[in-house]
Amino acid sequence: MKEKVSVDLGIKPISQLLIKQSVPASIGILVMSLNVLVDTIFVGNWIGSIAIAAINIVLPVSFFIAALGMSIGIGGSSIISRALGAGNKEKALATFGNQISLTLLLITAFVFLGLFFNDEIILAFGGKGDIFDPAKTYYNIVMYGVPFLGFSMMGNNVMRSEGNPKFAMYSMMIPSVGNLVFDYLLIHTFDMGMAGAAWATTGSNLVGFLFVLWYFLSDNSSLKIDWSYLILKWETIKEIGSLGFVTLARQAVVSVTYLFMNNILFRLGGEVSVTAYAIVGRMLMFALFPVFGVTQGFLPIAGYNYGAKQYDRVRESINIAIKYAAVLATIVFILLMTFPETITKMFTQDAEVLKETPAAMRWVFAATPIIALQLIGAAYFQAIGKARPALLLTLTRQGFFFIPLILILPEFYGELGVWMSFPISDVLATVVTGYFLNREIKTDLINKSTTA
Repeated sequence: MKEKVSVDLGIKPISQLLIKQSVPASIGILVMSLNVLVDTIFVGNWIGSIAIAAINIVLPVSFFIAALGMSIGIGGSSIISRALGAGNKEKALATFGNQISLTLLLITAFVFLGLFFNDEIILAFGGKGDIFDPAKTYYNIVMYGVPFLGFSMMGNNVMRSEGNPKFAMYSMMIPSVGNLVFDYLLIHTFDMGMAGAAWATTGSNLVGFLFVLWYFLSDNSSLKIDWSYLILKWETIKEIGSLGFVTLARQAVVSVTYLFMNNILFRLGGEVSVTAYAIVGRMLMFALFPVFGVTQGFLPIAGYNYGAKQYDRVRESINIAIKYAAVLATIVFILLMTFPETITKMFTQDAEVLKETPAAMRWVFAATPIIALQLIGAAYFQAIGKARPALLLTLTRQGFFFIPLILILPEFYGELGVWMSFPISDVLATVVTGYFLNREIKTDLINKSTTA
C-alpha cells in the first residue's frame, strides 16, 4: 500500500472521504448480508422452515467466537489509524503483529470449548424440540470454519484502518459469493441438507481467509507479517483489549439477546415464533447495510484526524456521517414498512410464519430513522480511543434497555411485548447517545480546536 493512501484521510474533503470509505464498506456489507439472506432463502425453500430456526440458534454462538477476531481487528485498527495519523509506523506494525497472535490464541481456545459443550450450548440458545437435531448438525460443522472467519474479520478492519477500503470490500464479497455457490452445489445439487449448508459456510470462510492472507503477504499492504512483532506485549494487548472489548461486549450482548429471544419466543409461540424472529433478524443484518457502511467508513476518518489533531475535521466527519446515515436509514424504514409481506414470502411459504412475521417486522424497524445518531455516536468514542464511553454507549441499547424490556413487557403484552421492545430501546438509546456525544463535542473537540 502506498503511504499516500492513509495520508489522504487528513487532507481530502470529508464528504469525498466518507463516500470513498463508506461505499466499498456498504457494498461489502451488502454482499455479506445478501449472502446471509439468500442462504436463509435457500435453506427455507430447499430444506424447510425449521432449518431457518436451527441456523438462528447456531449463528449467535459461532459469530460470537468469530467476533473475537473482529474485536481485536477493530480495537487494533483504532490504534493503527491514530498511529498512522501521528506518523508512528512502528507502533502500527507492532499492533498488527499482536493482533495476529491474539486472534490465534483466543479463537482456538473458544472453538475447543464450543465443540466440547455443544449440546449444552445448543439447548441454552433455544435449540429445543424439532430444532435440536438440525441445529446440532449445522453447529458441529460450522465451528471448524469459525477460526478462518475470525481471522478474516480481524484482517478486514486492519485493511480499512490503512485507508484501503476496496480490499476490505473484496474480503467480504469473496466468501459471500463463495457461500452461495457452495450452497447451490451442496444443498440443491448434492442434496446434503443441513450438513451441506454447514459445509458451504465453512468452505466460504476458508476462501475468505486465504484472500486476507494473500493481501498481507502482497505489496498492497504496508503492515507486513513479521515474526518479531508476533510476540505479545502487555501494553499493546491492554490497548487493543480496552478498545476491542467494546465490540466484543456488543457481540456478547447480541448473543445473550438471541439466547433470551429464542427461549422467550419458543415459550410464547413455539417454532413458528422462533422462525419469524430468524427472518426478521436476517432483515436487520441486510436492510441496514448502508447505515453500517457509513459507520465503518467514518471510523478511520475520525481516528486518523483525531490522531493528527485536526479537530475541526473530526467534528465535520461526525456531522456528515450522521446526516448520510439518517437519510439512508429513513429510506430503509419506508421500504420495510411498505413491503413486509412480500419480503416474508421470499423466505418461506409456511402459512403460520407468513401470518406472524410482517407485523413483527414493522415493530422491529419502527424507530429505524433515528438509529444513525446512536451508531455514529458510539463509533466515534471507539475511533478516538476512549474505551469506557464507547463501551457504555455500545451496551446502552441492548444491555441496558432491550434485554430488561423483553423480560418485562411479555408479562403484560405477551409476544407483542417482545416486538415492542425493539423501537422503545432504540429511542431510549438514541437519546442517551445524543446527550453524551454532544457533551463530548463541546468539552473536547471545540476546546481543543480553540487552543490548537
